[in-house]
Amino acid sequence: MDVLNNISLKNLNTFGVPSIAKHFVEVHDEKVLLDLYRKGYFQRKFFVLGGGSNILFTQDFDGTIIRIANKGIQHFIEGSHIFVTAAGGEVWNDLVWYCIGHDFPGLENMALIPGTVGASPIQNIGAYGAELMHVFYSCRAFDTRTGEFRTFSNKECSFTYRDSIFKSKYRGRYIILSVTYKLHLYATTNTSYGAIESELEKRGILTPTIKDVAEVVSHIRVEKLPDPSTVGNAGSFFKNPIIPNTQLKELKIKHPNIISYPLDNEESKIAAGWLIEQTGWKGKEIGEVAIWKNQALVITNKGEATGIEIFEVSSQIIDTVYQEFGIKLEREVNIL
Repeated sequence: MDVLNNISLKNLNTFGVPSIAKHFVEVHDEKVLLDLYRKGYFQRKFFVLGGGSNILFTQDFDGTIIRIANKGIQHFIEGSHIFVTAAGGEVWNDLVWYCIGHDFPGLENMALIPGTVGASPIQNIGAYGAELMHVFYSCRAFDTRTGEFRTFSNKECSFTYRDSIFKSKYRGRYIILSVTYKLHLYATTNTSYGAIESELEKRGILTPTIKDVAEVVSHIRVEKLPDPSTVGNAGSFFKNPIIPNTQLKELKIKHPNIISYPLDNEESKIAAGWLIEQTGWKGKEIGEVAIWKNQALVITNKGEATGIEIFEVSSQIIDTVYQEFGIKLEREVNIL
């Protein structure tokens, strides 16, 4: 087990902000976690890092950064279902294209979501009409308190919108080492999301394959979102807020064009990007921090921004939206 000291994290977070980890270790084998446990690293300050795509470092990290880097994807078919198991360190988009390459439907609408497989259940990732919770079967995780391995079923993860038991009750306790997805051999493509239908129509595709859907979703994401390899960002910075329908009814009086999606008879999801755009933030720049010109949900690092500067701009956005709409935005990105 190689534990490195005073390691720069600038190239390990998609915001590209400077931060130094006091200790740093990459995990390619589960045995490393057992060694870390026996040596007491989990009794001190630590943080588990995947692809660095959902994190904002606002200072140096005075503890141990544990980067999950194990690899491997395998599958088996049972009846009409496919069970695909991927290591936590696998890039999420690589898993999506593994499934497409084998003609396994179910993940195509989530193509090009940044990050790793191990992070996917933590915030119940989703995009363009699909959510992980609908294809998740189980995950294998390491308990940093007991040094034991445990398997979680879908039900045990308590999935809700962009949330799971790993973000609430067990926040920071378990390290996810592999995830198994349950896909259906004969599932139909989901093109109900407006932007997908529109792009398929432009391409003259009437009966899309899962590859067609993935390519269209990837195209839409590239058009709307900046490439983190050239523009520092973490994708959507804020969650779409969920509010009571009674509050939405009142808001529609003043803002009849507010974009909302009904969840049930009591609540609706509001488009956070629309709220931010209405308050004048889209395309705005403050020093080295900018709101992306094509998508107000995305905060970017123009090159030399610090984590604290990005955090302060996000706080200003939250305050402005609350003053105008009475809705308090919640950050989707983890703040350290």
